Amino acid sequence: MAQVFASPKKYIQGYEELSRIKKHISNLGSCVFVLASQGRLADLQEIIQSSFKDTGILVVFEPFGGECSKGEVARLQELVKTNHCDLIVGMGGGKVIDTAKALAYYEKLPVVIVPTVASCDAPTSQVVIYYNESGNVDDVLLTRRNPDVVLVDTSIIANSPVRLLVAGMGDALATFYEARTCVEAYRRNLAGGTFTLASYALAKLCNETLLADGLAAKLAVENKVVTKALDNIIEANILLSGLGFENNGVSAAHAIYDGFMIIPEAHNRYHGEWVAFGTLVLLVLENRPQREIDEVVGFCAAVGLPTTLQDLGMGELTREELFKVAQAASAPKKSIHNEPFPVTADDVLSAILVADAISQNYKKSQ
Repeated sequence: MAQVFASPKKYIQGYEELSRIKKHISNLGSCVFVLASQGRLADLQEIIQSSFKDTGILVVFEPFGGECSKGEVARLQELVKTNHCDLIVGMGGGKVIDTAKALAYYEKLPVVIVPTVASCDAPTSQVVIYYNESGNVDDVLLTRRNPDVVLVDTSIIANSPVRLLVAGMGDALATFYEARTCVEAYRRNLAGGTFTLASYALAKLCNETLLADGLAAKLAVENKVVTKALDNIIEANILLSGLGFENNGVSAAHAIYDGFMIIPEAHNRYHGEWVAFGTLVLLVLENRPQREIDEVVGFCAAVGLPTTLQDLGMGELTREELFKVAQAASAPKKSIHNEPFPVTADDVLSAILVADAISQNYKKSQ
C-alpha cells in the first residue's frame, strides 16, 4: 500500500488576516460565494466587502441553513449557479466548513475555508460529515480534495467563546493517540494510503503543543488577547490536528463519540468534549501506562475538558444504557476497529467504566 499525504494548498494564520483576504484568494475566482451563519455575516461581512472594494470581484453572501445536510448543499448549489459564482468561501465552525467543502466538491469549484473558531480539525481536511435534520450523523463524504486555502484570523479566534477553543483542544488531543494506534496497526489513512514519517511527526507535535501551551492559550482567550501560546494552540487545533488525523487515521476516541451520539442528551456537548473523554477510553482499552493516562487526565482537568460521565451529563446512565453506547461504538465499520486487536462491545463498556473511575479518583485526590 502506498504512503499518501494530503493537505490544503495553502495555510495562512495571522492577526486580522481576514482584512487581507483579497490578497490571498483573488487569483482563484471572479465571483465569490461566501457561506456563513447569520451572526458571523453580521460581524464580518463588512471586513470582506472592504477587502474586495474596487477590485471588480463580485461577492455574494448567503446565511447558512443550520445543518450540514444533503438538502442544504442542494439548496446552495442552486444559488451558486444562479449567481454564476466560481469560488466558494466557507466561514464559521465545523458544519459551515463541511457544507462549503461539499458545495465546492459538487460544483467543481475551488474552496477557501475561514474558521472563526478553533473548535475542531475540519478546516484542512477533505472529509465532510453529513447530518440529518435531527442532528444525527447521516453520511460521510470523502471529497478526495483538500481546501485550496485555509485562512485563520487569530484576532477572531481570540474573541470566540473559550469553551470552543477548549473543545478544539479535546478534538486535537486524540490526534497523536489515534495516530499511534493506526501506525502500529498499519491501517489505511483517510487520504487513501498509509502514514508517512511527516504525518506521524505532526501528530506528535500536536500533542506536545497541547500539553505545553493549552492552559496559557485558554487564559489568553479568556482575556481576548493573542499570545504566542494561543497562536500555537490555534495551529495545533486546526493545522496539526487536521493533517495528523487525515494522514494517520482515527480509532477508538472518535468511535466513542459516535457511540454516545445515540443518546439525544449527548448532543448538548461539543464534539471535542466527547473526543477528549474518548481519548481516555482509548488509553484504557489499549492498556497504556498509567503515567500516560494520568498526564491526559491532568491536562483535561487543567484546561476544563470533561473527564467523567458526570462531567458529560451522563452520570445517571445505567450499565444497560452504557452497553448500548458500547454496541454503537463497536458496530461494524466503526473506527474502533482500527485498533490492532479485536474489540467487542463488552471491551468498550469495560474501558468506559474504568476511564470514568480513574477520572473520579483523580478528582478526589486533588
